[in-house]
Amino acid sequence: MVEQRDPLDRRLAGEQQTFARPLRSLVQRAPVTCDAQCTLAEAAALMRAERVGSVVVLDAGARPVGIVTSHDMVRVTAEDARQKRLEEFMTRDPVALPSHAFAYEAAILMTSRAIRHILVMDEGRLVGVVSERDLFALQRLGLGEITTELRLAADIETLARLAAEIRKLTVLLVGQGVSPEQLTLFVSVLNDRLSQRVIEIVRKQYDMERVSWCWLAFGSEGRFEQTLSTDQDNGLVFAAHDGAAAAPTRARLLPFAQRVNEALDACGFPLCKGNVMASNPALCLSLEEWQAKMAGWIETTSPKALLDAAICFDFRSLYGDATLAVALREWVSARIRSQPNFLRHMAQAALQARPGLTRFGGLASGEDSGAPGTLNLKLQGARIFVDAARIHALALGVPQTNTGDRLRAMRDARAMSEAEAAAAVDAFYLIQRLRLQAQVLLPEGEREAANRIAPADLNRLAQACLKEALRIARDLQTRLSLDYQL
Repeated sequence: MVEQRDPLDRRLAGEQQTFARPLRSLVQRAPVTCDAQCTLAEAAALMRAERVGSVVVLDAGARPVGIVTSHDMVRVTAEDARQKRLEEFMTRDPVALPSHAFAYEAAILMTSRAIRHILVMDEGRLVGVVSERDLFALQRLGLGEITTELRLAADIETLARLAAEIRKLTVLLVGQGVSPEQLTLFVSVLNDRLSQRVIEIVRKQYDMERVSWCWLAFGSEGRFEQTLSTDQDNGLVFAAHDGAAAAPTRARLLPFAQRVNEALDACGFPLCKGNVMASNPALCLSLEEWQAKMAGWIETTSPKALLDAAICFDFRSLYGDATLAVALREWVSARIRSQPNFLRHMAQAALQARPGLTRFGGLASGEDSGAPGTLNLKLQGARIFVDAARIHALALGVPQTNTGDRLRAMRDARAMSEAEAAAAVDAFYLIQRLRLQAQVLLPEGEREAANRIAPADLNRLAQACLKEALRIARDLQTRLSLDYQL
């Protein structure tokens, strides 16, 4: 019997091939350009004549220095403003990608940075502009449509359907070989948009007046590293405008947080078994309460405190008053610098997880795990990179939460050579790729096995690459041991 495929599956399977196309194939015409001395009125006339939605501004050396779009024109209505030069209004340093970059890279940048145009460059020369319309017109369903539908969704049921489509799209992109760094960013960005829309819908049902609050993403979501198998890790930080005490303000926010957590669960993000969620009163706190809680983690060295710190110190603002998250980040950085012994204890805890290698350098077979013949790529692989990068980021006081970005920050701070940092980033994302590939093959409902692979099922080349990646993980732990004299 021929397998019957859902029409959505067929459409996705055909249309997502777009993402694997190089940008040069999407450039339909030469870019429309002008210099910075042109006026807005002249640029508008040029755009009308050429029937385009953007003009690229070039310097004297024909290098792009800015872009003006039809959306910029809409914002300028005064006649005297129309006579001013473009350099006063253009978006400087427009986002650009090389012509050999893939369409999915442009799609992710457009979504994550909320932009509509990307310059296409070939060895420093401008060859064209790819717009949101160019990219998303190639597919009736995909990143563009899902993003639009997320923005317009009116209820949780619609968002649950879109969440399922995001997972289908992700599975197809895994199969197409999209790089794991781009793919985990893709998943995280779309999950962000979905979560933000959930919060927008739910907040209308509650009295949120005279309270500043910020929904915090923790864990893999906070690091932009979500895979196909992920539960919720979130919290709330708040401040009452009228100086009200924290307890009554929390009492107002908790029902809202509970409903958001339930709605996210309905959208396929299971409730956290460890209760690391905003509906937990212990994680719905004023800024001062968060500071006191984190001070307790920093100043005590119990295993639970270190575990809580590892989860929550990867926080970032997801929705609401982001200044609260910024203030908390700055406070954490300053407090850790004043308590250097804390990072030593974090490093000691991080060394408890060992790479999935045997004493003789082979791949561990998991005889002691209850799942013989398997290796846990999260606990025995990815976690080691995440933990090491977090500790170094906290030591350096860098704001990044993403593991790849943290490792690159070590390079920029000269805490790691360029070659070492590149190897660590590549090794981390090789393990992430294997995790994603394993999750795609996982039957529904088998979350416990989501990060396990059987090394014997890998071909010789994949085994060799995984061994090298785990050796690099071991090297990171050796660096921690030396840095903190453990």
